[in-house]
Amino acid sequence: MRTAIIGGGVGGMLSALYERKRGNDVVLFEKESNLGGRLSFITHEGYKIDKGPTIVLLPEMIHSILEEVGITRDEVKLIRIDPLYRLQFPDGMNFYKWSNIEKQHAELSKWFPGEEEHFDQYLAEMKWRFEEGKEAFLDRDFVRKRDFFSMKNIQTLWKLKAYQTVKQQASRFFVHPRLQEAFSFQTLYIGGAPNRSPALYSLVPFSEHHHGIWYVLGGYASLVSLFEAKLRERGVSIRLNTEVGELLTEGSKCVGIKVEDHEESFDRVIVNGDFPHAEELVTRQTKKYTPSSGCLLLYFGLNRVYENADVHQFLMTEDFEKHMNDVFVGKILPKSPSMYVFHPSLIDKSLAPEGKGVMYVLIPVPSGDDVDWDDISDYVEERIDELEERAFPGLKNAIEWREVRTPKEAKQDGLYAGGSFGIAPSLLQSGVFRPQLKPFQLTNVYAVGASTHPGGGIPIVMQGAKLLADYIATEEVIHSW
Repeated sequence: MRTAIIGGGVGGMLSALYERKRGNDVVLFEKESNLGGRLSFITHEGYKIDKGPTIVLLPEMIHSILEEVGITRDEVKLIRIDPLYRLQFPDGMNFYKWSNIEKQHAELSKWFPGEEEHFDQYLAEMKWRFEEGKEAFLDRDFVRKRDFFSMKNIQTLWKLKAYQTVKQQASRFFVHPRLQEAFSFQTLYIGGAPNRSPALYSLVPFSEHHHGIWYVLGGYASLVSLFEAKLRERGVSIRLNTEVGELLTEGSKCVGIKVEDHEESFDRVIVNGDFPHAEELVTRQTKKYTPSSGCLLLYFGLNRVYENADVHQFLMTEDFEKHMNDVFVGKILPKSPSMYVFHPSLIDKSLAPEGKGVMYVLIPVPSGDDVDWDDISDYVEERIDELEERAFPGLKNAIEWREVRTPKEAKQDGLYAGGSFGIAPSLLQSGVFRPQLKPFQLTNVYAVGASTHPGGGIPIVMQGAKLLADYIATEEVIHSW
């Protein structure tokens, strides 16, 4: 059996490892000069920082999937972050979120007295919801749509109150608006607004407390070099700077691919990458999808480390709902945005020259072309001024190197409409309504990645690769009868 993997993101690399484990010959095609997709580094003269994902969730899911493809726990060094992060509000409130329940109680008592019991209720109820939701939706595919619409699943959806939004669900537990924000804004990790994403995604803020937030020593993107080494060691052929132009078909089967000026035969094809682009490659047409939010990303090389800062920190706006409406409805640059700041040099000295540090700032912005991304220099300077005033004194003088990345660059890199997280996690783009791992009429062509089920985020994309491997294994058993 000869398998082509088109796209070398996390889903593509893991799928290649699964296919190789099955004993198949595997060729991995990547149009860029390096593997990793969203998971990569920005580097400059001794500075190195994650380009995309930074917050590591669901460590046990990550480890268990990697162990299936022969990567041991010792090969992926994870450091637990607690406090999880700080939420800094414009009036000076610094509210910390903790995995440690006693410390979270103390923090709630300090800022939101009376909400401690609500937090306990939240943990107890959401633990059940997580277990039910994971089993019903994360641990299974919906290639057969009737599997989703079974009586048991409908009952689970109703019990999980999937008809609510994440924001509505948070308001069921917490009284204070800031706590409602603190337990719902995490939908932004996968590119959705809390007041627009279905309650199923409430599993994300719960997971922070229950499973913790972690850091991969050396940076999240260090996984890419590990995966690449394993791929090469196991005989996977990796072809970089190689774009697949066409799938060759006979009836309902793909018999090969066209690469540049020649054709190659394959028995199976797995397409990785943002699904709308994969769909265009396979069918030559694309349905209309709603993209996730975009990100305005600022990368800094600093002549210092801010020792009193936190690894993860959120500078909240006074009007978070307006920020969300600007991004998802108005499609304009938010005048007073919330900002996420990642300062890993506090725990990882390998990312910068001695005595220096790196910083990454993420501002949720609209995807698409509604904003003139070539004319935002003043906006960037305003954000740096705000960062200096609110949290990082002397920041402007500390910056030795900077790089700015907008949805325009994301779109050029192949992210659908410049959205940073695949297609949006809306109700009609989730579960059975999301592209599935076998989405085409072709019997031997499959899909994996952030825009396919079960969704975006590195651990969930990994889970998608596992679901695909399990599905293919089941197919092979059925066909052998």
